[in-house]
Amino acid sequence: MRIKRRSLPSRPLRAAALCIALTAAAATSQAQGGGQGSTIAMQGNGKGATACASCHGAHGEGNPAAGFPRLAGVSAPYIESQLALFADGQRQNPVMQPIAKALSEAERTAVGHYFSDLPFPPPAAKDESPTPAQTGAWLAARGRWADGLPACVQCHGPGGAGVGSAFPPLAGQSAAYIAAQLHAFKSGARPGGPMNLMKVVASKLSDTDISAVADYYGSTDGGRK
Repeated sequence: MRIKRRSLPSRPLRAAALCIALTAAAATSQAQGGGQGSTIAMQGNGKGATACASCHGAHGEGNPAAGFPRLAGVSAPYIESQLALFADGQRQNPVMQPIAKALSEAERTAVGHYFSDLPFPPPAAKDESPTPAQTGAWLAARGRWADGLPACVQCHGPGGAGVGSAFPPLAGQSAAYIAAQLHAFKSGARPGGPMNLMKVVASKLSDTDISAVADYYGSTDGGRK
């Protein structure tokens, strides 16, 4: 008696099944990370990391008056990298360092993905007149090549909307936070990033320049709707 052998699925079918399985696994992992990130953002992790929302807002919009930056819409890799810098002491901040140290690598990843998926909040209304001669807009768009100062848009993109994981969005970030970070780059209190670029750029900015650029980006949404 001849026994029929069960035919195996064709190679294309096996490949398709594998792709579906991997996609489902990735979706499940992302969903789990999103849930963990949301919990930490709203409640903390119960191990020393307080709720992100207490400083950065319930929707990641930040707190301009207190100098806390918005996190909504900022790329996940950038948020993760900054948390890692806070955790190992390369970036100094008395509030963020103990929080970052209390987060595991997986928790930092989850928090990054949670905030990156939040919608970009509208910029805060500017409550003061534009800087003389629109200095901030000029430096942002054209730089000052006589001093070897490149335009901000060359790295941070048109309108300061951000480029990749190394250059975060500036548009809509609070002026106070942007100014504080430029001063930190200038003094060396914050690492200068790729090729120490921000240390070099900030060193060419006067206090007036820093205020002008910060005011400019704090009052624009980068063209996003």
